[in-house]
Amino acid sequence: MATVREVTYDLLRNLGMTTIFGNPGSTELPFLQDFSEDFRYVLGLQEASALGMADGYAQGTGRAAFVNLHTGPGLGNAMGAMVTAWHNRTPLVVTAGQQDRRHIALEPLLTGDLVDLAKPYVKRSHEPYRAEDVPREIHRAYHTAMQAPRGPVFVSIPMNDWDVEAEPFAAREISHRSAPDPEALKGAARLLAGARRPAIVAGPGVARAGAFYDSVALAEKMRAEVWAAPNSPLASFPEDHPLFRGHLVLAQKGLAEQLSPYDAVLVLGAQVFQYYPYAPGPVVKEGTSLVQVTEDFEEANRAATGTSLVGDVGVAIRQLTALLPETEWQAPSAPEKPPAPETSSPISVEYLMYVLSKVLPEDAMVADESASSKAKLHRHVRPSRPGGYLASAAGGLGYCLPAAVGLKLAQPERPVVCVIGDGSVSYSIQALWSAARYETGVVVVVVNNKGYSILKGFRDAIGIDDSVPGLDVPGIDFVGIAKGFGVGGERIEEAEDLEGALQRALAAGRPCLLDVSVDPAVPKLLS
Repeated sequence: MATVREVTYDLLRNLGMTTIFGNPGSTELPFLQDFSEDFRYVLGLQEASALGMADGYAQGTGRAAFVNLHTGPGLGNAMGAMVTAWHNRTPLVVTAGQQDRRHIALEPLLTGDLVDLAKPYVKRSHEPYRAEDVPREIHRAYHTAMQAPRGPVFVSIPMNDWDVEAEPFAAREISHRSAPDPEALKGAARLLAGARRPAIVAGPGVARAGAFYDSVALAEKMRAEVWAAPNSPLASFPEDHPLFRGHLVLAQKGLAEQLSPYDAVLVLGAQVFQYYPYAPGPVVKEGTSLVQVTEDFEEANRAATGTSLVGDVGVAIRQLTALLPETEWQAPSAPEKPPAPETSSPISVEYLMYVLSKVLPEDAMVADESASSKAKLHRHVRPSRPGGYLASAAGGLGYCLPAAVGLKLAQPERPVVCVIGDGSVSYSIQALWSAARYETGVVVVVVNNKGYSILKGFRDAIGIDDSVPGLDVPGIDFVGIAKGFGVGGERIEEAEDLEGALQRALAAGRPCLLDVSVDPAVPKLLS
């Protein structure tokens, strides 16, 4: 008979999971023994980087990625990235090696309560009752991760399970999509058809459903202006389209003001709504109807107002488009592009984002962890194709650099640029080694204001003075660190050097870090 290891590897082949992200330890060595030549092992130098790369890879492929971590300490290191994967609804099968079953009752070194450690930021967390159940649990984990709402699933596997004999296990086909209630869709269509001035809020669920272009057809038929959901980690509507109006802010009062011109709001694939600082106000103005379409019952249950429909967002968009009456849609004038900002010394963040928008190819994918610079990035960098934008929905730091590496591994033919703050890049900077090791041409643009500018902005917004310590981070040689990991780099201090440096980095075909020194002026939060 075959071993659990052999049966599991056959299963992973059938599921298309032949790329494994990890950082190995003693309890994982039995799984990695006799590693098959048709598999690829992507090493991260720290577990959060390994999981972040897997997240980006899953986002790029649209399928669950496989992660192998080192027992309790490794899983603990990865938990920040797991929180992001949970909020990004990234399908991941995350495994970790548990101690040997034969003496685990004695609690030897590296024994841990891994199942509870992974909770609550996974859809399911389990340790198989028998070694023979390992393949079945991985199969279940894959389909659980892929079922909407998608997310990570954790399996703890005792290290001696891999050599136990096991029966063959065949992968099963399971459909992961479910249609929304047709009668509820008809009611929503009637409400939207009667609106004088409707709007659409496009959230990440649109992109996850593969409905990027379907949302365009719906907006044009409705003659609806389109806003990106606040803090959306994915682009779900082409931001160069004449109907696109911008990004909703993360504050209740300001968001309600942005939506105040509309008498009906259709929220697609997003919560109603995500906020950050406490700024009380109405959710929408009195008399405005709101309809939410979401893949997640919990997201529907916690909506602050309106009617919610639960089901596949892409199916709902296409059915709503068919149900709505024909209109003589005429494209409005496209919003004017912001003017070119003046050059300055030090370089303004506005100018950096403007130049970046000039040199980015149309098919570029931008991984964004620019924090305090995000509003200016959105002002100038406007993704127009599916997969053109990726960020963290969780709000933590350290995600986008490894995610950019995983994204490039998934789609090597597309340019990938990671735009990241100097505070953020230090959280997972060791991912540069993986970028070099696996020959990914990721371009990393460090927006260097020598501190945590986003915290300074929040400090100012809530009325705290500048007595708070720990917000300045000067004196880091990011180019030197990058070179130590095998990645080329340049430091940019003058505006006239910026465009050429970006063009060289994009054309290099290998990873490159640009450390751009920018004006440290603190921006107004949510401006």
